[in-house]
Amino acid sequence: MESTDGPAAPLSHLDEKGRVRMVDVSEKPISRRAATAEGTVRMRPETLEAILGGAIAKGEVLAVARLAAVGGAKRTSEIVPLCHPLPLDAVDTDIEVDRDLPGLKLTVRASVEARTGVEMEALTAVAAGLLAVYDMCKAVDREMVLGPIRLLEKSGGRSGRWTAD
Repeated sequence: MESTDGPAAPLSHLDEKGRVRMVDVSEKPISRRAATAEGTVRMRPETLEAILGGAIAKGEVLAVARLAAVGGAKRTSEIVPLCHPLPLDAVDTDIEVDRDLPGLKLTVRASVEARTGVEMEALTAVAAGLLAVYDMCKAVDREMVLGPIRLLEKSGGRSGRWTAD
């Protein structure tokens, strides 16, 4: 086993010897943090109509997508290496029908009072929600396209507020 003596570089996933590690956030103050992310799933128009009409054999697609998004946010630290487990205060999901895609746009806002931000939780939630839509509908439309997925905004912490262009 390698020695872990010596201080590690602050807020880096690499220690002083260049080895991967989880960032030490113990010195950071606890603060209110929030992040919002979005993503889309494009599909054939008839697939979108089947979702809206409740004609997907596996069940209520939008409800399952919302559950998957919340579950993804809650399990981010198990999915994304080196991500800190966070006690999320809220995960809000919104699913918008976009007939111009055609498809769905999923937006997730995650919030927490912690030492580190929730950007990864919001992004993971969107990915999980979109994957659930694909899984629910793949029998009728295997050509669905997921993405792009992107961070829209984050607030809190030392870097303060950030908003996408």
